[in-house]
Amino acid sequence: MMDPVTLAVVRGALEQIADEMDLRLIRAAVSPIISETNDCAHGLYDPVTGETIAQGGYGLPQFLANMQWTVQRVIAVATAHGGGQGGFHEGDLWILNDPYLSGTHLNDVVLVSPVFIDGRLFALFANTGHWMDLGGSVPGGWAPSATEIHQEGMIIPPLKLYDRGVYNASLVQLIKANVRLPAQVEGDLAAMTNVFGAGRRGLLALVTKYGEATLTGCIAEMMDRSEAQMRSLITDIPDGTYRVEDWFDNDGVDDVPLRVVLTLTVAGSDMHFDFTGTASAARGPMNISDSTTKSMCLVALKHVFPEVPVNGGAFRPTRFTIPSRTILAAEYP
Repeated sequence: MMDPVTLAVVRGALEQIADEMDLRLIRAAVSPIISETNDCAHGLYDPVTGETIAQGGYGLPQFLANMQWTVQRVIAVATAHGGGQGGFHEGDLWILNDPYLSGTHLNDVVLVSPVFIDGRLFALFANTGHWMDLGGSVPGGWAPSATEIHQEGMIIPPLKLYDRGVYNASLVQLIKANVRLPAQVEGDLAAMTNVFGAGRRGLLALVTKYGEATLTGCIAEMMDRSEAQMRSLITDIPDGTYRVEDWFDNDGVDDVPLRVVLTLTVAGSDMHFDFTGTASAARGPMNISDSTTKSMCLVALKHVFPEVPVNGGAFRPTRFTIPSRTILAAEYP
């Protein structure tokens, strides 16, 4: 059992690091959608499981858990890529906006940065920032008559923006050549990249103060306590199956209602979100990926139980059934 004072201080410090990253990006971003509407997020993640350790409180709630699944999928890609620890090297920085992996939409660009301590992979930082334009058929990517992802902009699969500290200038040139606001995009990318320096300094200062073993122990206990607290609150909900059904008017292309069905089962301290019966993928732009569906459910759960700290432990009591090729689990294209 970790000393409760140390645990509280470490938790507060980790959350403060993520908050500082939020504020630094908001103040440094070129585009108003980040600097004025806080359309961004920052978090610290377990390098093996990808679970959220801490997340900033100034960004959008929509990214609450979405980045956890994004990081987990980047870990899988990096591992398959090979080399280093889990495919990561010191000085690496990954970039992607592929919504089938990272959720939300093409404009939300995600960066993932590994943190090494004495040559060992200790954690992963990640951030999300909404870019004002990524090409496509209309400015800003908001194409109400789009019937495929390419009409909304360019897809960036998980790629290395920095490879062992070497900047991939050609990749940035490719991105700039396909957007309407290249200077703004390049400025936001620079701001998103630079903010990892502040996060890394804060995390390494904590390691210096408490030691790697103590910090690792605090992180594990933070997650376990969040899980226990969330399970305790779920247990207060009467066991049973709760069902709700609602409709979208149409998808903007075909004037056909789209049904959303949720069957929520509470059994003890577990919750199962089952979206079986939801409408098949729409022809128009009314589809989202499975990670965004999960994230929005967890945003709702967090609003019901706001006292539970945001980390991977709080998400453990939930599981999901989201049928593929529905409007809540869109697949390419």
